[in-house]
Amino acid sequence: MIKKILISQPAPKTAKSPYFDLEQKYNIKIDFQQLIHTERYTEKEFRAQRVNILEHSAIIFSSHHAIDSFFAICKDMRITMPEEMKYFFVSEKIALYIQKYIQYRKRKIFYAKTGKWDELLDLLVKHKKEFFLFPQNEVHHHNMSEDMEARGLKHTECNMFRTVSSQLDKDKPFDYDMIVFFTPSGVKSVTDNFPDYKQGKTLFACWGDAAAKEMEARNYRLDLKAPTAEATSMPAALDIFLEGKVEKREE
Repeated sequence: MIKKILISQPAPKTAKSPYFDLEQKYNIKIDFQQLIHTERYTEKEFRAQRVNILEHSAIIFSSHHAIDSFFAICKDMRITMPEEMKYFFVSEKIALYIQKYIQYRKRKIFYAKTGKWDELLDLLVKHKKEFFLFPQNEVHHHNMSEDMEARGLKHTECNMFRTVSSQLDKDKPFDYDMIVFFTPSGVKSVTDNFPDYKQGKTLFACWGDAAAKEMEARNYRLDLKAPTAEATSMPAALDIFLEGKVEKREE
């Protein structure tokens, strides 16, 4: 019987989250807990890569973490971005986030409207004369740099932050009937926090191929994987999975 589920993400900021609907529908308890967090590189760590930020004419950002880390390092190194610098983003949501650091309307901003890497790559090709800087996570599970090389795009890939396991409270019971993972690092965090952890009857769900591969590498059983054609979100996937497995709350 599934009564308690851990979603390895921050709690929703709105009361209208579909996760709360699932709690009501199936009479279950859902907890939210980040299993990982990011740490930006120190100035010393970044300098060790021997990257000259200002010799580039354009910056590519694929996450909020990359933006935060980039501008923090620029601040530490007392680097001011020139007004002619171009900025490219994998989505409009990430593009808008840069307003935290620069005046959005006065800069040269470009982003993929679909939020997909392939569209952004096509956009970069239209600016083939630029010298791109691509701030990254220390460990990433994609071939973006290889894709750019194949298109003849001059670029520098550099690390600016890392993902690490969050330290969980060892005195708090980790007794969930189901745990939902969204990243390989989240899967790794369980082992980092509980070296002798055994999955047993606990159901494991994940979002995407990368997390699924990490589970396989650690010999964990994968009970639910999303997205699917029927479920394009994790709440939708959980709704389908829970149907018939738990008793619904009587209306």
